[in-house]
Amino acid sequence: MQNLLSQLKKHSIIVADTGDFDSIQKFQPRDATTNPSLLFKAAEMPEYQDLVNRVLSDTKKEASKASESLELALDKLSVAFGLEILKIVSHRVSTEVDARLSFNLEGSIAKAKTLIGYYEKAGISRERILIKVASTWEGICAAKQLTKEGIHCNLTLLFSFAQAVACAEAGVQLISPFVGRILDWHKKSTGRSDYSAAEDPGVVSVTRIYNYYKNHGYKTEVMGASFRNVGEILELAGSDLLTISPVLLDELQKTSGSVPRKLTPESAAKSAETKISLNESAFRWLHNEDQMATEKLSDGIRLFAADTVKLEKLIAGKLS
Repeated sequence: MQNLLSQLKKHSIIVADTGDFDSIQKFQPRDATTNPSLLFKAAEMPEYQDLVNRVLSDTKKEASKASESLELALDKLSVAFGLEILKIVSHRVSTEVDARLSFNLEGSIAKAKTLIGYYEKAGISRERILIKVASTWEGICAAKQLTKEGIHCNLTLLFSFAQAVACAEAGVQLISPFVGRILDWHKKSTGRSDYSAAEDPGVVSVTRIYNYYKNHGYKTEVMGASFRNVGEILELAGSDLLTISPVLLDELQKTSGSVPRKLTPESAAKSAETKISLNESAFRWLHNEDQMATEKLSDGIRLFAADTVKLEKLIAGKLS
């Protein structure tokens, strides 16, 4: 009998949620995603010090002012990890815009173009890059503009139906609804420690989004993210993509069994969710009505920003 990972690959595109090259090589995903937390973790690992040092050496040569060197080093390090990952995966890597720009429309657009510029200078087509932007109203508007310019975006930190609807209306390439963090919030708020996979609030949320997109003909891809257990992943078999940590990829690979497809365009067609349209005020109100999503979005931005600061301190120490 085949293992769960090979079975799952028949229904969904598998993406590695890591900056660790060895893990990506081991599980052979089609794509890979990174974020500030994963980059900080990877940058501390001994096996990547040559890469980090090379980037910092280049930064010292290129930065015209000391004040520019930290931002330049951070951008170039993100791209350097992405370039190495693209040597392993066959398709795309996601590289994240600084979370501190989550409410800065013009800043997000500028940073995305900077990152794409570094990739293109290295000979990588923008078709292989997904720029990760937080699913704030400003982030979604930035992604809409970037999409018009041929820069594909991955809208991250997505917790609410309002965010999903706005992303689809903006025509973005892909969204990453955070399954596990939704579950975390519900466990904490209700005191309930046990959920079956089918009733897991994160699974329910992604299922609703998938059905809505397919039923109304949206082309935006749905990539379940931030998983806490294998049960969540298997319950979303059939989602366009699933980005999975090395720990859970390993568990899937070591476990035999069959994986039935749970999400299908046919089942989505039976869903009765009415199509809606959101302007800024409607988006903000609908998102605000979801307490979990409001709290987890702000919390996620703060956590990613904090890890970016940690990475900057690590870089600053080496630059000096």
